[in-house]
Amino acid sequence: MPQEARVAVIYGSPTDHDVMAQAGGLLERFGVPYESTFISPHRSPRTLADWIAELEPSGVEVVIAGGGGQTASLPGIIAAHVTMPVIGVPLRTGALIGLDALTMMTEMSTGVPVATVGLGNAKNAAVLAVQILAVGDPVLRAQMATFKDAFEAAAAGR
Repeated sequence: MPQEARVAVIYGSPTDHDVMAQAGGLLERFGVPYESTFISPHRSPRTLADWIAELEPSGVEVVIAGGGGQTASLPGIIAAHVTMPVIGVPLRTGALIGLDALTMMTEMSTGVPVATVGLGNAKNAAVLAVQILAVGDPVLRAQMATFKDAFEAAAAGR
């Protein structure tokens, strides 16, 4: 894990890359260093455990974790083992088109929260990660204000 990463983006299957790469694109727009990887929680549990153990020592401040179907548990597994915020991105898979993942992420036990965005909305996960980081970073806070102003102007047709 790169020492400079402030956000870790993880997903449970290589097929989730295109959706989760949208989070990376938005983090890049804000100049937030991040690392991105996929680790299957059920096929590579030891690799995942090692990765989780290195999060806090590496300086990562926020995790964005995407999962759906068999990998829907990924954000909750991570949240159970770290003290930093974990943002879950439920991915559209299977017969329930991601609603099972959405439910799993939002119904975590007390003390193991997963902040959860909409189905497949990795961009919103990145926005939330930047907002969390901006609490202690005036430069990011100003960038976020500009981003929100531009978003509102575009929505209003200005």
